[in-house]
Amino acid sequence: MCGIVGYVGPQSALDVVMAGLKRLEYRGYDSAGVAVLADGGLATAKRAGKLVNLDKELSEHPLPAAVTGIGHTRWATHGGPTDANAHPHLDNAGRVAVVHNGIIENFAPLRAELAERGHELPSETDTEVVAHLLAEEYSGSADLAEAMRRVCGRLEGAFTLVAVHADAPDVVVGARRNSPLVVGVGEGEYFLASDVAAFIAHTRDAVELGQDQVVELRRDGVRVTGFDGTPADVRSYHVDWDASAAEKAGYASFMLKEIAEQPKAVADTLLGRIDGSGTLSLDELRIPPGVLREVGKVVVVACGTAFHAGLIAKYAIEHWTRIPCEVELASEFRYRDPILDQQTLVVAISQSGETMDTLMALRHAREQGARVLAICNTNGSTIPRESDAVLYTHAGPEVAVASTKAFLTQLVACYLVALYLGQVRGTKYGDEIRDVVRDLSGISGAVERVLGTMDPVRELARSLAHKNTVLFLGRHVGHPVALEGALKLKELAYMHAEGFAAGELKHGPIALIEEDLPVVVVVPSPRGRSVLHDKIVSNIQEIRARGARTIVIAEEGDEAVAPYADHLVRVPATPTLLQPLVATVPLQVFACELATARGNEVDQPRNLAKSVTVE
Repeated sequence: MCGIVGYVGPQSALDVVMAGLKRLEYRGYDSAGVAVLADGGLATAKRAGKLVNLDKELSEHPLPAAVTGIGHTRWATHGGPTDANAHPHLDNAGRVAVVHNGIIENFAPLRAELAERGHELPSETDTEVVAHLLAEEYSGSADLAEAMRRVCGRLEGAFTLVAVHADAPDVVVGARRNSPLVVGVGEGEYFLASDVAAFIAHTRDAVELGQDQVVELRRDGVRVTGFDGTPADVRSYHVDWDASAAEKAGYASFMLKEIAEQPKAVADTLLGRIDGSGTLSLDELRIPPGVLREVGKVVVVACGTAFHAGLIAKYAIEHWTRIPCEVELASEFRYRDPILDQQTLVVAISQSGETMDTLMALRHAREQGARVLAICNTNGSTIPRESDAVLYTHAGPEVAVASTKAFLTQLVACYLVALYLGQVRGTKYGDEIRDVVRDLSGISGAVERVLGTMDPVRELARSLAHKNTVLFLGRHVGHPVALEGALKLKELAYMHAEGFAAGELKHGPIALIEEDLPVVVVVPSPRGRSVLHDKIVSNIQEIRARGARTIVIAEEGDEAVAPYADHLVRVPATPTLLQPLVATVPLQVFACELATARGNEVDQPRNLAKSVTVE
C-alpha cells in the first residue's frame, strides 16, 4: 500500500528519495516522511496529507546535506493519517529510523512488552515497535543487518521494512516478507524501493529480493541473506522501460495518458507470441504441453478490475477449450475450502504481482497440488516468482490507481492463454486459431478508432456530473464490462454505480429505474448471438418505458438499437468474445471525465491504493 525509497551513494540522498517518492505517490498518499543520516545523527521530516505538504515543510525547514536516507508515502492502516503516525518512526533515543509497508499482526503484544521495558510509543502505528526492537537488537550486535534479522524473526504478518541507524552512516537495511521490495544497482550507488519506478531515472538494473530476505546496502556493494543469516541467491534483471514512460507526457493526468496508451499496450502484449504461421508460441509459460493436456478444470483468482478480466476469460476458456472454468474473488478463495487437485490450473491475475489476497490464494492452490499460471504486468514481483508459470502483460508502468491499460492487456493475456490451451489440447483447429489471432491483431487499431470518437462521451459525462446514481447493464461478456464500468465510476467519481446482468433486470433491479436515471447498456453484436441481441434490445425498451435515460454502447452498423438510445456510442464491430476490448474504453473515458467534472483527483482516488499488499 505504501511507497518506500532508500538510498546510499554520492548524490544528495534527500533529492533522490524525494524524487523517488514523487514517482511512488500513487501507492500511498495519506502522509509522507523522510530521514537522512548527517553529522553523526538522524534528521527527519514528516507531514500528514500528500507529498506536497512534506515538500513545503522541507522548503521551510531544510534538512542537512546527506548521502544516505530513506523515505515513505503512507496509506493508513493502523492509526489515522496524522503527523505523528507518518513514517519514518524512531526509537526513543532518535538513533533508528524505520519505514514500513504492510501489517505487523502481532504488534500489540510486542508493544506491551516494550512498554513494560520503559519504551514510550507515541504513535498509533504497528510500525513503531520495529524501531524500538531494532534499537535494542543493535545495541547488542552493532550490526544493523543482524539486528534486522533478529527483529524479523519476532514479527508476524506481511511487511517490507527499511531502516537506518545513526551509528551506521553508510548503511541502509531492508527486509521483506509477502510485500514488495527491489534493489536498484547503479555505479557506486544503490537504491531500495517498493517499485522500480522510484529509481528508474538513475538505473534500470535491478535485483529481486525473495521471500524472508534481508538486504544490506553500502556504497561498495549489496549483501542479501535469509532471515536465518544464510547467504541468499538473487536474480538480477534489466527494466525495459525508462523514466519517460512514467511521466504524464503532457496529459492532465496519468489516467488520461494510460487510456491513450491502450492501443500500444494491446499490441505490445501480443508482440512475439504469434509466429509467422499464426500459431501461438508461449514459451515463457514453462508448463509442458503434456501437463496442460491433462487439465480438468481452470480456476481464475483475482480482485477488483482483474476479477472482471477473469469473468471474461471464463467465456473464452470454456468456449475455446471446453474445460470447466470457475472465477473466484481471491479474497474469499482459500476461506471456502475450494476443491483443487493436480489436474487443476489456477490462473492468478494481478497488475502489480503483489496483491496480497491473490498471493495467498495462489499459495493455497499450490499447497493443494494445483498448477498456477500468473498473468502480471510487473517483472520480478512476488506472484510471478511463486507461480509455476507466468504470462507477462506489456502495459508498461500504470501509475493511476484505477486500472485502464492493465485491464485491456490482462484481457489479451487471458485470450492468449485460452487459445493456447485450445491449441495444445486440439480443441481448436489451426485455421480457427489463426482467425482469432487475426482478429486480436486488429484490436489495437480498433481501440485507436474508439479513442478518436470520444468527444461526445466526454460531453455526456460532464452533463451527468450532478447525478448521484448510474446503472450499467450487459449480457454475456458485456456483463463483466458493465461491472467494470460501474467500478470505474465508483473509484473515480465516488458515485453509487451498479452493474447488472441484463437478464436479471426483471428479478429485482428494475425497481431502481426512475425518471431520468442514467443507464448504460452494453449491447452484444447482432452477428454473433442474435438471440442475446434481441433480448437486450427488449431490456432497453423496458427501462426506457420507465423514464430512464439510456446510454447505449453498440457496434457500428447495429441500427436496431438506435430508436431506443437517448445517447448512442458506437464501437467497431468485433467478434463477440473480443468485444470487451473496445466496449470498455468508452466507460473508462466516461468515468474519468465525469470525475474530473466533479473536481475529483482521478489519479489518486480517496481511500484507494494502487497495490493492495495487505489482506
